[in-house]
Amino acid sequence: MSLEIRPLTADDDLAQELDLGYRAFGPMITADTGTRMARIEDATAAGRLLGAFAGRQLVASAQFHEMCQWWGGRPAPMAGVGGVKVAPEQRGRGTGRALVSELLALIGARGFALSALYPATLPLYRWHGWEITGGHYQLTLPARAARDLVPPEAGPAASPPALRRAVPADAEEFIAVAGRVHRASRDSGAATFDAATIARALGDERLFCYLADDGCLAYRWARSDSELYVSRLLAVSAATTRELWSVVGSHASVVTTIRASASPADPVSWLTREPDVTLQRDSLPWMLRTVRAPAAIAARGFPPAAELTAALELTDPVLTANSGSWLLRVAAGQGTLARAAEPGRAAPLRLGPRGFAALFGGTPLASLRRAGLAAGGDPDADALLDGAFAATPFMLDHF
Repeated sequence: MSLEIRPLTADDDLAQELDLGYRAFGPMITADTGTRMARIEDATAAGRLLGAFAGRQLVASAQFHEMCQWWGGRPAPMAGVGGVKVAPEQRGRGTGRALVSELLALIGARGFALSALYPATLPLYRWHGWEITGGHYQLTLPARAARDLVPPEAGPAASPPALRRAVPADAEEFIAVAGRVHRASRDSGAATFDAATIARALGDERLFCYLADDGCLAYRWARSDSELYVSRLLAVSAATTRELWSVVGSHASVVTTIRASASPADPVSWLTREPDVTLQRDSLPWMLRTVRAPAAIAARGFPPAAELTAALELTDPVLTANSGSWLLRVAAGQGTLARAAEPGRAAPLRLGPRGFAALFGGTPLASLRRAGLAAGGDPDADALLDGAFAATPFMLDHF
């Protein structure tokens, strides 16, 4: 039977999406039925949820989240792909490949520069041009360590900032404050959901959220009443960093452990009195794809001192608008990617979609060459490209 792939609508039986999720992911489904249905309805209304139908039966589905991803301290529109699932009886028939192809086309039509996902399998997504780029990092420390931080070494200690509890009406401000931190830290890979999603999170009674002028915090009880999980602890200033960690550390009388999603360069490791902080990358990394190559380069931040001009030859069999000869220019912290008017004297650096995504995310060209993801160009100029794209990408959320 042929399949029909299309966006789900309110006229569809959305309970089939609930059933498909449980058949595909089983115990990984953690949200209650009401919460899951609300998310399905939201994605359906926004046209972000695609389904593959065999007759009237939903046999596969996938969706994307509207997100903003920071690169070199600058934001780019990013579609976070999630919930890609195929019914057990439909697997091995090319359904997943056809569905992801349609989803990627939809993401491009919506104007996103980038797309990212956490892969349950690599071949499917690599075939479509995504490549491993960054990680989701977690740090673990004893709660007592966050309660008793070392004093600042440089300059006098500043007064603690004013904190207030964040509520759903603060969603836009929460996003703006997080953005100020990512911009100041020149972060790469960190992503933020849309305001409606953040508002729902701020309204979750299980999540404790705070705002300061230059920082934000969100945490909850974790696996037991002896552990806290911090999903966001972001701050620009030293005073706010300490104050937010002190709020979490105030639970030390009743909890023993704190786990936190964090940047690999999170400053808490320099704030504890003992080497109590353990940082590790999750076993499941995330993958990146450049959807609209010129827009992705234009949105990305680059080191202010980086300056280069490089000829690129991109081959993208899925999103063919990215293919062709390009001229990359980087200067004054910004980049452009323009069509090459005529072949240059220098041999171009040849990249497919996976290689270009990995380069965008800061993978050294020597690694890409050894992996067969880059060829040509001038190896002596690789250091310039490495310096321009240098990054340690991370995310704070799974999706």
